[in-house]
Amino acid sequence: MSSIVPSSSSPSKCNAVLVQHINAPISIVWSIVQQFDKPQVYKRFVQSCSMISGDGGIGTVREIHIISGLPAAISIEQLLDILDDNFHVVSFSIIGGDHHLSNYRSIMSLQEKNGEPEKTIVREFFTVDVPIGSTKEDCLSFICNLIKWNHESLAQVFERMVSTSLG
Repeated sequence: MSSIVPSSSSPSKCNAVLVQHINAPISIVWSIVQQFDKPQVYKRFVQSCSMISGDGGIGTVREIHIISGLPAAISIEQLLDILDDNFHVVSFSIIGGDHHLSNYRSIMSLQEKNGEPEKTIVREFFTVDVPIGSTKEDCLSFICNLIKWNHESLAQVFERMVSTSLG
């Protein structure tokens, strides 16, 4: 299950919260999500990732090479001040690249589904400046689709793990 909740903001800002339910325990989902150096495990648009500086902790900077077909080839991202193993929260900002995502910030949190410890709720909030020449609606649609694609891919990683262990 996936849902999108647009947030109200200024005309020059675009933001929303996306929610995805995953049939896997929070500890297993977190083990994948918190690996800042391996986004390609569940982000299908990532061709490769290399660390520019840092050790994967707070302040680490990575360079992501994007698959062809998207309107960018490189994105440079910095792991911000949130990497919390207790509350399962990670946050990053895009600080460079050949795309139009200015002042992009993402905060992802994981929560165990009430009464169902084998299920996880993923929430991802993002905010970004609306690019010049684009509309807020187009910006929202583009980024929400990318994040939704990432969340669906994350869920599929665990479905494959379960089917492999059963089969």
